[in-house]
Amino acid sequence: MCAYTVSSDILFALIVLILYIAYFTVTFSVNNNMVNIEVLTGSNFKKWKEDIKFSMEMTDVDFSLVTNKLENLTVTSTDDEKSVHASWMKSNHICLLSMRRSILDHLKSGMPINCTAKKLMTAISERYRVSSNADIESLLQVLFNMKYDGNGGVRDYVIRTVDYHTKLKALKVDLPDTCVVHQALNTLPPKFSIIKTN
Repeated sequence: MCAYTVSSDILFALIVLILYIAYFTVTFSVNNNMVNIEVLTGSNFKKWKEDIKFSMEMTDVDFSLVTNKLENLTVTSTDDEKSVHASWMKSNHICLLSMRRSILDHLKSGMPINCTAKKLMTAISERYRVSSNADIESLLQVLFNMKYDGNGGVRDYVIRTVDYHTKLKALKVDLPDTCVVHQALNTLPPKFSIIKTN
């Protein structure tokens, strides 16, 4: 029989990781599909919104997130209209439950209660709207303060630089490619002078 010993630091780190996963991730099953949604803490709105949209689409219940509330049924409603209405109602119910379940309790105050999933998402989006100017400023700072630290190789460093350049282009900041290339090359240490010259 083999006995393994685990240091208290490793054990503590594992416990913290398990608690983080249990507290900050909601996992449940919809239509036999496992759904993982990062809990909305306020600072992670973009990730939370992506998780909600992706999860609801993958489980095929995103109808109410992309469609306004349907007209109420009448005595003249067709079977097709009744079926579509039932699908929308089910989608709305599941989306609302998923969204509300994945938000920290103290952040729920002031959010609409009797509304559709689409309206709730709009209200939350307005509350946590992230300024694209702040994103641009942050990306520019990272890009122009990057320095090669020796980890991962030059190729990985260049790929990270290109990634920031691509993110800036998506925000309509079109830096010339030569500017980004010179930025990356000028931050390489002297031992890479051959690359700089070429």
